[in-house]
Amino acid sequence: MDPDFPLLSVFLYMLWFFCFTMWLFLMFTVITDVFRSHDLSGWGKAGWTVLIIVLPLIGLLAYLIVRGSSMHDRQARQVASQADMWRTEVRAAAGRPSAADELSRLADLRDHGVISTNEFEREKTKILA
Repeated sequence: MDPDFPLLSVFLYMLWFFCFTMWLFLMFTVITDVFRSHDLSGWGKAGWTVLIIVLPLIGLLAYLIVRGSSMHDRQARQVASQADMWRTEVRAAAGRPSAADELSRLADLRDHGVISTNEFEREKTKILA
């Protein structure tokens, strides 16, 4: 029997790597939440950041205990705000007619005698510019 247990070593290294990755993810999530919080002053944000960096375990646990219940609310507001901005941009882009649509509309107006050829050319240069 091999006394080194290489499979156990591989498992333990993978476990430590997973725990380290989760630790980094938690730290980045909490620090992002600190800076995303509009209810904290600049000094409050600085204090939490220093506490998290200098005493990571105590700082993270303290932040999660004191402010952890509102982390989800701040993230949900941020996601809703981004979704609203995206919807506004999509609606604005969908409401604008394309240059080809504008040119075909102008050509129809010219063909029906509503606008003159000079007006058509003037509007066409505005659209294509």
